[in-house]
Amino acid sequence: MILTVTPNPSLDRTYEVPSLDRGEVVRATGERVDPGGKGVNVSRAVAAAGRRTVAVLPLGGAPGALVADLLDAQGIEVAPVPVAGATRSNIALAETDGVLTKINAPGPELTAAEQELLLDTVRRQSRDADWIACCGSLPRGLAPSWYADLVARAHAAGVRIALDTSGPALLAALRERPDVVKPNAEELAEAVGRPLTTVGDALKAAEELRGSGARAVLASLGADGQLLVDDDGAWFGTARVDAVRSNVGAGDSSLAGFLVAGGRGPRALASAVAHGAAAVRLPGSLMPAPADLDPAAVTVTADVPVDRALREPTS
Repeated sequence: MILTVTPNPSLDRTYEVPSLDRGEVVRATGERVDPGGKGVNVSRAVAAAGRRTVAVLPLGGAPGALVADLLDAQGIEVAPVPVAGATRSNIALAETDGVLTKINAPGPELTAAEQELLLDTVRRQSRDADWIACCGSLPRGLAPSWYADLVARAHAAGVRIALDTSGPALLAALRERPDVVKPNAEELAEAVGRPLTTVGDALKAAEELRGSGARAVLASLGADGQLLVDDDGAWFGTARVDAVRSNVGAGDSSLAGFLVAGGRGPRALASAVAHGAAAVRLPGSLMPAPADLDPAAVTVTADVPVDRALREPTS
């Protein structure tokens, strides 16, 4: 079982639009409403892969009730933490050329009692977990050290933990040695404090995160592929994608693919790449099922192309 923790979940509404013209009336050609948040997306992808998952998330108000209903309809077990504030609602505008514009609300502020209930719920639900995936931004009220505390508690209980967050929360958690961290290129650059222009730059940055405590780094480099660095070495994975429809949740789908394949080594990286590539071919934040995957389109190599320029270099 893979347990996911989403401290700041959302109700996500995605509109497909021909183009986004500022100040004009834009008519959508498609619309989806999905439960959102990075950990929620990981649970959705794990469930789509046919594996059991439990989603721990604070929920409040009508949007929170709808998130729970949507997850239940997808066969995902929900361990809700009731909060007084309403769950946030986000909007994404997906243009036909693959450009995505997102408007993310801040979400409710959690009280001290709600924070403790969230940690206690994770503790109770983690007894049967193979992995805990902690994902996304922290809501108002939670200190940057909150994820570090959660990692320490998970390891004390003998459970492996994957962390997908950024900024001070990521840096604070590294000291507790999470089993895997999954930054994207921008988050990786932010963590080391310098831009990344080549795959080699990303590799050096991932090695620095390992030096700071991460046991493994799974870095999403967008269209350039994915990089895995752990105790056994480094691998680089790419996949052929003919057309991008939406990249919402692609990184979350990748993490799910990595974990359902064991969470270690080149086989798990290949699964991560296949899941990420499948996700970008789907509308909105729809998560891929096994039939959507194309393992034959995936290439994984230990010969990391360090001189390859990133098509989307970070600033």
